[in-house]
Amino acid sequence: MTTGPLLEVDGVTLQYATQQHLTTATYRVGFQVLRSDRFVILGPSGCGKSTILKAVGGFVTPVEGRILLRGRPIDGPGPDRAFVFQEFDQLLPWKTVRENVTFALTSSGTLAGKEAVDRAMHYIGKVNLTPFADRYPHTLSGGMKQRVAIARGMAMEPDILLMDEPFAALDALTRSRMQEDLLELWEETRFTVLFVTHSIDEAVRIGNRILLLSAHPGRVKAEINSSGTDSDGRGGSISDRIHALLFGDEAEGDPSDG
Repeated sequence: MTTGPLLEVDGVTLQYATQQHLTTATYRVGFQVLRSDRFVILGPSGCGKSTILKAVGGFVTPVEGRILLRGRPIDGPGPDRAFVFQEFDQLLPWKTVRENVTFALTSSGTLAGKEAVDRAMHYIGKVNLTPFADRYPHTLSGGMKQRVAIARGMAMEPDILLMDEPFAALDALTRSRMQEDLLELWEETRFTVLFVTHSIDEAVRIGNRILLLSAHPGRVKAEINSSGTDSDGRGGSISDRIHALLFGDEAEGDPSDG
C-alpha cells in the first residue's frame, strides 16, 4: 500500500477568465488529504473553494503548483474522483434511482451488466433508498435526491469523494439529518472525502480536519484538527477559534455568504 498523503495540493494558484479580466481564485494554496480523512475547506465567498475542488477533479489546470493523487499528477477527470454537487438537478430525470447510479458505472466503463446493477443496489442500500430504487427523481425530496447523488458517487468506489456544498440548498432539519447520515456512512465505510462548505457549524460537524482560506484570492490561513467536535481540547470552542481566525484583522467577508 502506498504511504504518504492520498492527495497533495502543493503551492497551487488557480485562475479563470471573465469577460472583463483574468481572475485569480487561489494563490499558492497547499494542503494534504490522508486516506479516510473528512477534509473540509472553509472560507469567505469568492476565496476559490469550489475552484480547488474543480482542479482536484481535473477540470481546472493550475497556473502554478501541482496536484498529486496517490503520488501522480492529475491531468484530467477520472473515475478515481467522484463529485456530489449542491444542485438537485444533477440526476438524470428520465432515469430511475437504480438507473442513475448504474449509468455512472456503465458510462465510465467501471462495470457493466449485472455487476453494475448489483453494485448500484449495494450503495443505494447504504443510503437507505432501496424501497425507492424504481422511483424517478421528480418524486423524491431534496434530501433523497442528495442521497442518490452520494450513492452514485460512492458506487464508483473512487479514491476520493468531492462534495461541493452538497447540503446548502436543503432546509435546516434536512441538512442536519444529511450531515448525520454522511457521518454514519463514513463510520461504516471510511471513505475519503474533500468537502467544501460555507458553514462553520457544518465544517466542525463534518470534518476531522478543516482548512481555512482567506478572502479573494484564497490563501491558507490555518488548518485545524476538529475530529467532529466543537471543543478544541483547551476548554474553548473550535467554532469560536475559526470565527476569530476568519474575522480577525486580516479576514474579509463572511463565510456564511457562500
